[in-house]
Formats: sequence, structure tokens, C-alpha cells
Amino acid sequence: MTIRARAELGADPGAERVPSLSPSRAADFMTCPLLYRFRTIDRLPEPPSSEATRGTVVHSVLERLFELPADQRTPGRATELVRPAWDELMTAEPAVAELFADDADGSALAGWLASAEDLVEKYFELEDPRRLEPAERELYVETTLDSGLRLRGYVDRLDRAEATGDLRVVDYKTGKAPRAGFEQRAMFQMRFYALVLWRLHGRVPRLLQLIYLGSGELLRYEPDEADLRATERKLAALWAAIERATESGDWRASPSRLCDWCSHQALCPAYGGTPPPLPERVEAADDDEAPSPRTSPVDA
Repeated sequence: MTIRARAELGADPGAERVPSLSPSRAADFMTCPLLYRFRTIDRLPEPPSSEATRGTVVHSVLERLFELPADQRTPGRATELVRPAWDELMTAEPAVAELFADDADGSALAGWLASAEDLVEKYFELEDPRRLEPAERELYVETTLDSGLRLRGYVDRLDRAEATGDLRVVDYKTGKAPRAGFEQRAMFQMRFYALVLWRLHGRVPRLLQLIYLGSGELLRYEPDEADLRATERKLAALWAAIERATESGDWRASPSRLCDWCSHQALCPAYGGTPPPLPERVEAADDDEAPSPRTSPVDA
């Protein structure tokens, strides 16, 4: 899916609203319930960040790389796709141009584009795309659990083994791999996708793979049914907590080092701020939009 097509995707205003959750919104609530409220209920605007925008551009390049014939999937050809991806993103989301509004001589943009090219080149140290033919790229997946909760999100890449039909779920991260002891938190998103794919196809994905371009590392995990049932229970408990917060209006801040990258510190009680009044009508803390920017400086 191109940047433009993804930017234009939104909820059908005439469709029935049902409880839904994406990995990004689930992660928001686990990180800080108040952040979840700001993004999902208040829908407060957030200025683009250079890190998140670079992640979007790099993901677009890696998606388009597989549109090329296998023998043309080279580092040089891939880095040539960076500038066109940036230009398309500016067309789809003009606000990102503000990142370089004061860049009179163009040096800041040039350095930023070079950093995106470096990440694209790093990818080739971890995989050989000439030997891969993904079954799907930027795949939108959605399923509704027995509880009525709808799970939805985008899978960066889905590989399918020709001989066995085994699935490998792949996600690109432009940040660095997590420190020892934090791998399971990083895998939550992948288990989320695996659960959706299992419910859709009746088959547990064989391998979950995170590709960390910032540090040049791979993180792999082989899930089983017990893992995915546990993930489903965790999501049910998470949604129950979201519903309780929705009913009570109690959205508590949870300060952490991630606050350094939050756009809403001025409104956060942990920093002396006051959140805006809740909307008069809060039907559900419902994630009914396309995912938010895909990267952050911490877990891009």
C-alpha cells in the first residue's frame, strides 16, 4: 500500500462503530492511559517528528523494493527510492514539510535523507531481498474475537513457505533492538498480529521476526497456540481496563522515560498541566482509525 493510499484510509462514517484495538493503541494504554486518552478519545493533534517520519519513509522504501525484479534489489537501487518516498509523503501529509521549514540551505533535509539511506543500506546486511518473494506487504489484517473486540493493524511483511505454507511475520524497526530483558515487551505487537492471523487462517505463524535497522539486529520468536491464547486473554483484560477508564473518566498519567518524546507534556498533570475536558459524549475508547505514526525514538 502506498503512502497516499494509507493516508487516505479512514473509518467509514456510516459504518457501525464496534470496539476495536490496534497494536499501537494497545501499547499506548500500557505505556500511559492518559496518552491513550489524548490520542484515541481527545484525538489531539501531534506535530510530526523527524524519527517517526523517517520510519515512514524507510518502510515505504522497503515495501517498494519488492516491486522491483529480484536482480535489481540492490542497496544502490533501494537508496534511490528514498527521495521519491519523501516527496510522496509530503504530498500525502503536507505537515511533515514543517520539519525543515527553517532549513534555508537544504543541509538539514540532506542530512536527514542521508540518515534514511543509511537505514535502508543496513537492511541489506540482515537479509538478501533477492532471495525473498513476500506473500504480502503492508497487509491490513482484522478479526473480531468472540468477546466482540475487533483487532486490526498492518503487517509490514508476510512470508509464506512454498513447501509447507508456514507463515513468517516480519516487522521493520528503524530504532535499536531492546536491551536484554525487554524482548518480550517488543514482541507484544508481533503476538498481536500472530493472533489475528491465526484467527483468520486457522494456522499459527511459524516465526515472528523483528528487524532492527538502527542496531543491525534480528529478534525472532516461534509462537504456539498457548502463547496466542495468553495474548488473547491479555488483550481482553486490557480492553476491560480501557472500558473501566472510559466509564469512570479516570485516565491516569504513567510517567516514564518515554515522556521525553511525548507531544502532550503541557497538558499532563505529571508535568503541572491540566488535560482538556473530556468530550461530552464518549461512546467507547474506540480505535477506529488507521495506525498512528509507526515509529518513535524508543521502539521504532
